Amino acid sequence: MNKSRREALQKIIDGIQQLNDELESLRDEEEEYRDNIPENMHGSERYEKAEEAVNFLSEASDGLASAMDNIESAIE
Repeated sequence: MNKSRREALQKIIDGIQQLNDELESLRDEEEEYRDNIPENMHGSERYEKAEEAVNFLSEASDGLASAMDNIESAIE
């Protein structure tokens, strides 16, 4: 792979990393929201939706991390 394509791919990795950082921050906020729901409401729809959102955001973050790993492998 030539230098130009490696640099272009590195820019993509940097962009994905920035998006992943933002996604993780939002996931952390949702996690904090969920954790602050009173214990007597832990089976409620509100709690379940927050739990589901945290799980989906975690999966999305894992997917972005995997994409970055794959791109980095292509660069090597």
